[in-house]
Amino acid sequence: MHTRLFLPIIAVSAFLTVLLGQTGRVTAADSDKPQYYELRTYTTKSAEQQQRINDYWQQAGVPAYNRIGVKPIGVFTEIQDSPTNKIYVLIPCDSAEAFAAIPAKLAADKNYQKAAAEFLNAPKTNPAYESLQSSLLMAFDGMKHLVVPPPEKRPNVFELRTYISPSENTGLNKIKMFESGEITVMKEVGLAPIFYGRTVIGSPMPSLVYMTCGEDMDAHKKHWAGFGSAPVWKQLKDDPQYKDNMNGIIKAILKRTPASQI
Repeated sequence: MHTRLFLPIIAVSAFLTVLLGQTGRVTAADSDKPQYYELRTYTTKSAEQQQRINDYWQQAGVPAYNRIGVKPIGVFTEIQDSPTNKIYVLIPCDSAEAFAAIPAKLAADKNYQKAAAEFLNAPKTNPAYESLQSSLLMAFDGMKHLVVPPPEKRPNVFELRTYISPSENTGLNKIKMFESGEITVMKEVGLAPIFYGRTVIGSPMPSLVYMTCGEDMDAHKKHWAGFGSAPVWKQLKDDPQYKDNMNGIIKAILKRTPASQI
């Protein structure tokens, strides 16, 4: 088995298993419970590696995750083609317990093991990717579940943003700022947010991660301009209680791959 693929999820799952054992059983999410998201980032050095990652998710990963009730899976890459494009995979789970159960379920899925064998067993001399990073996110109370754009508004541009805060309390303060109006304004101006999540495990921390989308790049920029001029955003931005709650932003403009369900 390809240890680089499963090490992040196994490590996080082991942590959650201990946590769940200490705090009691976590039931499946309902309308009052936030989802968890695993966000994977694959680093590549060639178009061949990018194709192998997409083929793995399209032919093995997405079908297997769907069989165990994990969907929709988002698979994205940077909008400008390059031999070193990163590939981002968004995996939603209805509870921490559901997330922790994934490795065992995949290991027991014979169809998955067969379809994924070449990818999972890629040798050192011909790796399927250069590196893999994984983060576990917990959805904001202000938007507890992933939202897939309706078919008639199928987007072609996705923006993934990571907001880094200087301390844990300022990170929570930035989330409060989102929930006090930023999320609502983003929806109103057409930014069509897909998810918002606080980083529970991963790098960088403390941070939050979210994704917006648009029909095309011009429309996406127009929506952001609408956000920047919105009275509610201006009021939040100038509110002293939210001062200095960020010290860094990481942005990635993405497009879906053929494997994506989002």
